[in-house]
Amino acid sequence: MDPVKPEEISHPPMDQLQGLEYCIDSNPPWGEAIALGFEHYILALGTAVMIPSFLVPMMGGDDGDKVRVVQTLLFIQGVNTLLQTLFGTRLPTVIGGSYAFMVPIISITRDSSLTRIEDPQLRFLSTMRAVQGAIIVASSVQIILGFSQIWGICSRFFSPVGMVPVIALTGFGLFNRGFPVVGNCVEIGIPMLILFVIFSQYLKNVQFRKFPVVERFAMLIAIIVVWAYAHILTASGAYKHRPHQTQVNCRTDMSNLISSAPWIKIPYPLQWGAPSFDAGHAFAMMASVFVSLIESTGAFKAAARLASATPPPPHVLSRGIGWQGIGILLNGLFGTLSGSSVSIENVGLLGSTRVGSRRVIQISAGFMIFFSMLGKFGALFASIPFTIFAAVYCVLFGLVASVGLSFLQFTNMNSLRNLFITGVSLFLGLSIPEYFRDFSVKALHGPAHTNAGWFNDFLNTIFLSSPMVALMISVFLDNTLDYKETARDRGLPWWAKFRTFKGDSRNEEFYTLPFNLNRFFPPS
Repeated sequence: MDPVKPEEISHPPMDQLQGLEYCIDSNPPWGEAIALGFEHYILALGTAVMIPSFLVPMMGGDDGDKVRVVQTLLFIQGVNTLLQTLFGTRLPTVIGGSYAFMVPIISITRDSSLTRIEDPQLRFLSTMRAVQGAIIVASSVQIILGFSQIWGICSRFFSPVGMVPVIALTGFGLFNRGFPVVGNCVEIGIPMLILFVIFSQYLKNVQFRKFPVVERFAMLIAIIVVWAYAHILTASGAYKHRPHQTQVNCRTDMSNLISSAPWIKIPYPLQWGAPSFDAGHAFAMMASVFVSLIESTGAFKAAARLASATPPPPHVLSRGIGWQGIGILLNGLFGTLSGSSVSIENVGLLGSTRVGSRRVIQISAGFMIFFSMLGKFGALFASIPFTIFAAVYCVLFGLVASVGLSFLQFTNMNSLRNLFITGVSLFLGLSIPEYFRDFSVKALHGPAHTNAGWFNDFLNTIFLSSPMVALMISVFLDNTLDYKETARDRGLPWWAKFRTFKGDSRNEEFYTLPFNLNRFFPPS
């Protein structure tokens, strides 16, 4: 038997992910691009519906208020996605609502000055205005860090070893939104998960007129099949005598979105009235802005790989964070009950469809804006049970996490130093937030529980985020443990050429601003 050659048991590192049908600046035919854009729009509905559905009733709002918030959030998602793909990082990323803002928003809803308001509608409007004021002030953090290039300077301390846990946990850290939610209605969640895997992986080579229709639209086909199945179960009375929570998770007629939605409604700034401002609320909200900054940083790097682009240079990354800050400001002005961050599930869909085209994401932004104004039609799609989305998340979040792990190819994983940093960061990045979640469920408040509510919200928000915890641990360890002697092991020789815009000739192809705007904003 001939000896095995080294090249037969190892794979050379690759700057750009191979196997994609369309990369960031190549575009599918218009018909295919529009259909893929609609698929991304459907996926973005999950978070856009879930956040208002949870928060609006807590604030005293009714179904009509919930529909208006969903429409507003979708509208701003579309606007922010266009801004990010045109002037930000220019990566094919959907900018959606963020769960990172939940802790301070819930804290505001429990503020004694608001809970004592007896009229539910007045309490809803007062709470909304308080949330708006806090988000408007907090948005300044990302605007300043981004456009001043401070975040670009900070990112120069990142290395492949330090970023692997951060990117991986943007996916793995969302495990509680996956199968635990699927388990709330297994009769539609499990079929959705199985069908999506079968269509996207086992039947991906099925073609119609030489077009891989099943692979491209695996998620859309599976959602249509399971949604119809769920509707049959609902119409047949399968859930008539089941507990209320089961009905909420399984039935297709429990959201009350279609009946409450107006035919046409265009969101506008300050539609809920003038925002109110409170220093404590604003400071607590700043923690959420920091968390969304870190999560989006990891997601941008994952999206670049799934779009077959080079890692975004610090200048481009900082520019993207600045525009995300503008997006959070718009969230506050319009009143969406959430800030903004990169939609992790939509990043995963780039890999599932093997289409990383920027144009597809811009088309999906157009769908968001269009259907947010046509209330009845948008509400129809938004009535998809959230369990169906959770089944899709099980696949897409895992795909994004694996992209983070793929950066290990540029490092020496025979180094005990690197193994220590990677393992400890990944473990604590999952373990610490889980401790904070468990503590909060049992004690009805976070581990940080002092007389200063803003301080509690700040710490609890920071340590509930897996990517945030991972970044603090991995970047600290990577820049303090034998950092001078281990540059090659850390992957810095490969990473160095992406530290400046002109370090790699491909950066100009992927990240140059449109309309020749680089004349006015020259990259560094």
